[in-house]
Amino acid sequence: MPNSQTSAPRRATLNKVHGDVAAMFDGVAARYDLMNTVMTAGLDRSWRAATVRAVDPQPGQRILDLAAGTGVSSVPYAAAGASVVPCDLSLGMLQQGRRQHPELGFTAGDALALPFADDTFDAVTISFGLRNVDDTVGALAELRRVTRPRGRIVICEFSTPPSAVMREPYHRVVLPLLPRIARALSSNPVAYDYLSESILAWPDQLRLAELMIEAGWNVVQWRNLTGGVVALHRARA
Repeated sequence: MPNSQTSAPRRATLNKVHGDVAAMFDGVAARYDLMNTVMTAGLDRSWRAATVRAVDPQPGQRILDLAAGTGVSSVPYAAAGASVVPCDLSLGMLQQGRRQHPELGFTAGDALALPFADDTFDAVTISFGLRNVDDTVGALAELRRVTRPRGRIVICEFSTPPSAVMREPYHRVVLPLLPRIARALSSNPVAYDYLSESILAWPDQLRLAELMIEAGWNVVQWRNLTGGVVALHRARA
């Protein structure tokens, strides 16, 4: 007889154990893109567009889109004529991505042990995924390893608004509100408790830049988006 029990919703903790992170994203894959748009009031589109402009994809270039999820972030690179590789730890995300974007060559991969040779890519990028890796410097070093000399990295990630006028209501009102919205809309609402916790625990703009330098990146710069709710960090190999 089939087991009639359903598995409990999964979420990661700030320990960021690989299996927990993968299982959490497996559980939200089906509605992940919709939830991103709802939870950010549509700002996710402008953040993705800013990331693409910073990467500046050119025809024939090889680009790694790490933590690509369902591949929404990868589509613009392919449209620009680049050879993009969407890579993610979550098999559920990859399966959803292959259904939505069969034209993309999705690859399973761990940020701390990327399945690519040294000096493979002209550019590497990761959006809202670096925060979910348990070894930030290790992941940045792996991205550096697979990037060609003088190649570039672009990181889009939640950050810390520098102005207290914006930072205080964002931390005290907006972030606690996200899990409440998720409880009404998401198939795995507990995952969005982790979202708020991980954003609050994430390094600010300067600290992330320092970690990038520690991992071997050069000419590190950043630009705030939406008042610093999100930041774009760029650097050269």
